[in-house]
Amino acid sequence: MPDEPKTLDPAAPPAGDTARPAGIPTATASSGAPATAGDSPAPGPAHRRLLVLVAVGLVLAALNLRPAITSLGALLEEVGEDLHMSGSVAGVLTSVPPLCFAVFGITAPRLARRFGPAVVVCAGMAAIFTGLVLRPFATGTAAFLAASALALMGIAVSNVLMPVIVKRYFPDRVGSMTGLYSMALALGTSIAAAATVPMTDALGGDWRLGLGVWAALAALAVLPWLPLLRDRDTGTAVPATASPDTAPRTAGAAPRGGEAASRGGEAAPRGGEAASQGGEAASRAPAPRITRSRTAWALGVFFGLQATGAYITMGWMPQIFRDAGVPAATAGVLLAVTMVMGVPLAFVIPRLATRMKNQGPIVVALGLCGLTGYTGLSLAPAGGAWIWAVLLGVSNCSFPLALTMIGMRSRTGAGVVRLSAFAQSVGYLISIPGPLLVGVLYQHSGGWGLPIVLMGGLMVPQMIVGTLAGRDRTVEDEC
Repeated sequence: MPDEPKTLDPAAPPAGDTARPAGIPTATASSGAPATAGDSPAPGPAHRRLLVLVAVGLVLAALNLRPAITSLGALLEEVGEDLHMSGSVAGVLTSVPPLCFAVFGITAPRLARRFGPAVVVCAGMAAIFTGLVLRPFATGTAAFLAASALALMGIAVSNVLMPVIVKRYFPDRVGSMTGLYSMALALGTSIAAAATVPMTDALGGDWRLGLGVWAALAALAVLPWLPLLRDRDTGTAVPATASPDTAPRTAGAAPRGGEAASRGGEAAPRGGEAASQGGEAASRAPAPRITRSRTAWALGVFFGLQATGAYITMGWMPQIFRDAGVPAATAGVLLAVTMVMGVPLAFVIPRLATRMKNQGPIVVALGLCGLTGYTGLSLAPAGGAWIWAVLLGVSNCSFPLALTMIGMRSRTGAGVVRLSAFAQSVGYLISIPGPLLVGVLYQHSGGWGLPIVLMGGLMVPQMIVGTLAGRDRTVEDEC
């Protein structure tokens, strides 16, 4: 893959900027003296309201990043029959999400540099809404795929920019905020999986209404981002405040105010000077060439393998249970159980990961849960259905772990933008064949034996590359 163009972080302040949010004064005393590193002013009410608005926007956006997929998985049999899809064509349909994520996700950094991340996320939510509104009106497979692709395009760019916005607005709470929107993502995924079939039945059994109802949630997600459209430089200058959730500092990070003050007689630099120097350094620093980093490649492959398992699960697991004799509504609830496991764990795992130098043990633990779940799904799909659903749900929490590692494997905002786009684009390219291959194997083998063996076998390389990606290093060190 060719190197991405070397451009600066869109959120980096210009050289000489004091790197503070609008409305926060430079002085803390009536004398007008500039604040020192040890007594920087607290963010004002306007800035706190901004952070609350961003947090609400993140949660609502995350709620919309999977219903377009899991709602379809619950009704895949009905959609396939109505649109005359074979098993292989249905496999293509389940491969569309990672394809769109790979193709459109790589454009997110370029769009963010030009328009600002908030503008791009707002447009992404609007694209999700439009695609979900149009999809029920499709009369053929091509039109259905096109409407789905529009919604998935919005999901793709928002996927890439979520870690970027967290890193910029909440630099001292990467673990907590990643956990918050990962938890919301899992909640939206599980609700769509569990509620789509009952809602469809309540609306007269028409799958078109059952899928179209999720457009209302997407419309709601557009609203919090609208006030942020006025500020193109959405990531500028959010000062880190002391917090027990602060992520471990990387090598070369500036000392905290208290540490600087405690050094015998050594004067701490003034806040304005330090911020200005930081802005100048950021503007001069070359962007890392991600393709030269082994950690970036390991993280991309890890992201791809976990995405393969996730999209196979979301697209095919209800059908596996239905073929084993489980009723359609129960199969949807089982998928919801798998997805809802990410609600508590998506909050716990990122916080735990930011407190560990090496995230390899978490990778292995999640992989072993997946291996056990797929083994049980092969031997007794109906008898132990609830257990396998829980285990596979725990395994799917590799997604918030991967997002957390993206934020931890780079020191700078520019590095996070590039690493997020690279890892997710490479990862989704890797995951494209998985759901399609499962559909082909299912159609030609006449059962789920071979597809489940494939699913379980992929957990082994996922644990290996995840352990490599979890090592305590940054892409800047390797580039």
